[in-house]
Formats: sequence, C-alpha cells, structure tokens
Amino acid sequence: MAKYEKHLYMIVFPNNALVASQLEPEQFGEHYTIGSAKHFSGKVIFAELDINFRNDYFQIDEKLAETVEHEDGSPKKTKFISSYNVLEHIDLDAIKKLYLCTTNGKVLGIDAKEYTAYNAPDMIRIYQEVSPLENLVASTKDQREFGKFITTETRSKGAPKICFTQIDFNIDHFFESNKNKEIFNIDLPGVNPYRFYDCIMELKENPSKLTKTISLGSLLRDISYKFLRHGFWFAEGEKLKFFPMPSENELENKYFYWWKFVR
Repeated sequence: MAKYEKHLYMIVFPNNALVASQLEPEQFGEHYTIGSAKHFSGKVIFAELDINFRNDYFQIDEKLAETVEHEDGSPKKTKFISSYNVLEHIDLDAIKKLYLCTTNGKVLGIDAKEYTAYNAPDMIRIYQEVSPLENLVASTKDQREFGKFITTETRSKGAPKICFTQIDFNIDHFFESNKNKEIFNIDLPGVNPYRFYDCIMELKENPSKLTKTISLGSLLRDISYKFLRHGFWFAEGEKLKFFPMPSENELENKYFYWWKFVR
C-alpha cells in the first residue's frame, strides 16, 4: 500500500498547469514556492481538484500511475500532466479548494461559498484577470456580469473560462489626489496613471462602454494579497464559483500565522 495519498492540483498563478502530487496542500505550496530552485520565486495560487475528475484532453490516469514514491520512500512531489489550456478543460465543479501561498511558502486554504452579494449598478470596479488571461480591466459590470461577458460575450478579449479577482482601489481618491497636478501618481505598481485616468473617464462619460483594458500583465506579482477585494471567482457563462477571502478579523485571529507573512 502506498504511504502517500495522491492529489490533483491546478496551478492558477503564476502559470496555469495541472499537476499530480503526493504532497499535501501545505507541503505542495511550500515546495512550489521555496522548495525547489527550478520553480517560481514569489506568491503562488493553486486549487485542489476532485481526484476523480477526468477529461480526455488530459492524460490523468497515466500520470497518476507514475506518481509513486521514490526508491528511498520519499513522496513524488510533482508530476506535470499539462501546462497548456488547462483551466479551459477543467469542470468548475471539480475545484474543491483554493490555496494562496505567500512568497515564503505559507499556505491559506479557502473553501468555495455561494456568491450572494449584489453590488451597486454602474459602479466602476478594477478586475485583475488571473488565468488564462492576465489583463487589468476597469468595468461597470459586477462580478457575475463580468465573468459572463469574458467567457461568452467577447471573442477578442475573452476565454471559455476565467479566474479573476478584484483590486481594492479607491478610484475617487485617485482623482482627488491628482486634481490640478501636472504629474499624476497611482498606487498600483506598473500601471500608467494617465492611461488609468483615460480609461475611467471613458467609462464615466460613455455609458455604452462597459469595460476598458487598463494594462496587460498581472499585478499579482507585485501587490499584496491585502489589496484584493472579496476573493476569487471562476466563471463559465452563467456559472460562477466563488472563493472568498477571510475577513480581516478572521485573518488577524484565526489565520494570523499566514497573515503575518503577507507583504
């Protein structure tokens, strides 16, 4: 009998890959962030999938069969199944839990929850697409409508399925703090403040314009988990799977061991 249980993990960020492993989620997150020189140095987001999930696009059974202990009895840490078009071929119902890893390998697990909030219409929100796209987008659409739009209503800027989050950014403060200034400043790393200003103004002045791409590439490499609002959404048309960030009170009390390492 094998000593270690097998797992299916989908890496969501910084790349999108399907991986078999004999490591538990906490060990997998630590290994992927700081345990191997060939892996990524920085924050990592991954999900555990139902071990019974199958799709003919993936060679899951073959790779799981190869995910066995080494001769010295140590677990097989990673067996890559696919590194291309992964989320597009994942059944959202197979996503069991989402894990957020800090840069030093501390792991926070988040359970899915029904998304029941209804937000103010026409409010401008800043969305960071996580996978498979990585655009920073301003939109007057709420999370449900944004997910539906990206996955079913636009071919030029969309994908069949998407994971995205919302950046906690005060747009009114940005406009007020840059009022009457020749040189604009913005507290979003790598974002051109003049481009940001123009995008927001176009949404404000043109009601028929519902989304505007601010920049390409992900802010997640440079910003803290602290600047994410609400949590993470996986969308496919009308289907929305939501993984909420714990409240600040929960982070400071129940999950302080993870929270104190968040930068």
